[in-house]
Amino acid sequence: MNDLERVFRQIPLFSSLPPDVLGKLSQAVRPRSLKSGEVLFFKGDDGEAMYIIRKGTIKIVLPSSVGEEIIVALLKENDFFGAMAMLDGMPRSADAVSITSSDILVLGRSDFLSILQSDINALKTILCDLSRMIRKTDDLLGDVCFFNISVRLAKKLLELSETTGKKEQDSIVLDISLTQKELGDMVGATRESVNKELKNLREEGLIDIEGSRIRILDMEGLSLRTEDI
Repeated sequence: MNDLERVFRQIPLFSSLPPDVLGKLSQAVRPRSLKSGEVLFFKGDDGEAMYIIRKGTIKIVLPSSVGEEIIVALLKENDFFGAMAMLDGMPRSADAVSITSSDILVLGRSDFLSILQSDINALKTILCDLSRMIRKTDDLLGDVCFFNISVRLAKKLLELSETTGKKEQDSIVLDISLTQKELGDMVGATRESVNKELKNLREEGLIDIEGSRIRILDMEGLSLRTEDI
């Protein structure tokens, strides 16, 4: 088993594939490196490939005609994306932008469809991932409509603590660097609103800010914020 086959074994999408298919897969993908801030594809582009993240962080973004954007998802190592356009043959439904320097694997449409035809578990994983993304978008729209910025930001920080958090003594550090604008894009708010709310959370002793990283000091207190509806 080569190095790429070992990588694929760690990714839910490919973990159940037989060795011969994994071998073909490792020969079919091609590596690509992205710089911080580099756009992989734009909404409306043709979807000729899907992508697997080996290193780094990619954000999936819904842009608007007036320059605003909403970050639908932050994807990290072993996550995959770009499958929707390959399944329905439609253009890309969002932008994909590298937040950090990232290494990805590119899998073309024909190889992708061949894998889905050969393994039902891979198809189930794709469908579950697409369903999860749709639910996240629905949740974000509901939050923006019904919750104030205080609740939305608290909910997002708690979510990030589960996906990127690292426990350090009695606190949790979000192991990802995000600007206040990016946080705003994740909760549907302006950078100024996020800045003001972060200061409030810091003054209340719920979080601390270390450069571009956030440390959650009081998970229970932050959770209570989400109940302030």
